[in-house]
Amino acid sequence: METREIRQAYVDTLLELGAKNPNIVVLEADLMSCTNTGAFKKAYQDRFFNVGIAEANMVCVAAGLSAAGKIPFAATFACFASRRVYDQFFISGNYARLNVKLVGTDPGVTAAFNGGTHMPFEDLALMRVIPHLTILEPSDAINAAALVKEAAERYGCVYIRFPRKPVPVLYAPDERFAIGKAKILKSGTDICLVALGSLMVNEALKARELLRADGIDAGVLDVLSLKPIDRETILGEAAKVKAVVSAENHQIIGGLGSAIAELLAESGFRGKFARIGIRDEFGEVGTQDYLVKRFGLDAETLAAQSRQLVG
Repeated sequence: METREIRQAYVDTLLELGAKNPNIVVLEADLMSCTNTGAFKKAYQDRFFNVGIAEANMVCVAAGLSAAGKIPFAATFACFASRRVYDQFFISGNYARLNVKLVGTDPGVTAAFNGGTHMPFEDLALMRVIPHLTILEPSDAINAAALVKEAAERYGCVYIRFPRKPVPVLYAPDERFAIGKAKILKSGTDICLVALGSLMVNEALKARELLRADGIDAGVLDVLSLKPIDRETILGEAAKVKAVVSAENHQIIGGLGSAIAELLAESGFRGKFARIGIRDEFGEVGTQDYLVKRFGLDAETLAAQSRQLVG
C-alpha cells in the first residue's frame, strides 16, 4: 500500500495557499525540521516566524498576527500545542474570537521514543471543551491537504493533530472532504468501528478483516472532524448495527469515545457500545508498534472487543 507523510501534505498545502494569499503566515517553535516547514520559510521568508522554544509566546504572536488580518498556522509537538499553550490558545485565540490554526504533531503513541512527557493522551479532551473550536484529525495525506485548505478558508480557531511518520493513503486524489463530515470506508451490518486519525482508522480496517473471518460484518467510519462531529453519518451507521466501538489514539475519557457515547445516549441507541483507547495511563518510551499493543490500540484488541459485543 502506498504511504505518504501527512506533514509533507501540510507543508505542500501551505505553499499552495501562500502563493495565492499573502495573509497566510507560518509560525514554529524551533521544530521546522520536524514539520518540514523550512520550505515555506525559503519561499516566503517575510511570512515565516520562528519564535524559538517558547510555545506559549508563539500562540500569542499568532493571535496578534490574526488580529492584524493574517491567517497564522502555528505548529509544535501536540503535547506542547495542548498542555503548554492552553491558556494562551484559550484566551488570546479562542476567547478573543480570532483566527489561529494550531497544529499538534506526534499525538498519542506516535510520539514513540520521546516518551511519556511528550506523549499527549489528553489533548483532544482539553480542546473539546473550548467553545466554538474546530478539531480535526486527518487520516491520510489526501484529506490532510483538503482539511488544511478548509481550515484556512474558515474563520475561527482550529486545532489539527497528525503524526510525522508516513501513513497509508486511503483515498483517491479527487475525493472531496469537508469540516464536520465523516467518511464511510466500509458499511457493516453487525458492528460499526468509529475511528479517528490515521493510526486507528488503519487498525480498524485490519480489525474488519479479522472479524470477517469469523463471519462478523464490521463497518469502518473515518471521523476526521471531532468538532463539529458528523452526527448524521455516525447515527445513520449506528442504526444499521447491533454494536458500536470507538477507536482513538487518546484517553477514552473526554475524546472521541466520550463524544460518541454522548451522541448514542442522546439519540436513544439501544445497541451495545465500547471504547478503545488509553485507559487512564501515562505514556512511556517505546517503538510505535510496541506502544500500540501495550495500550490496546491494535486490531486484535479491536476485534476481540467487537466479538464480545456481538456475541
